[in-house]
Amino acid sequence: MDAYYNCLHCMNRKVRILTTDGKVHVGKIVKVDRERVYLETEQDGPVRTSAFSPYGWGYRRAIIPLSLFTLLAIALI
Repeated sequence: MDAYYNCLHCMNRKVRILTTDGKVHVGKIVKVDRERVYLETEQDGPVRTSAFSPYGWGYRRAIIPLSLFTLLAIALI
């Protein structure tokens, strides 16, 4: 539960998250539920917007879900 409340405290702020598998994720926390934290990453990249879009590919920031049970540390940056 501590990870859940820590993530709530850091909502809409830029953070660095270390997971139990040694990966480091940097971005802004945009959503937290009882099982996951959703992190908007800083890396822009191509994302398929829609099969019916006349433009095809677009660019936006990716949002990745991370399990609260795999978090080791959260640091504000």
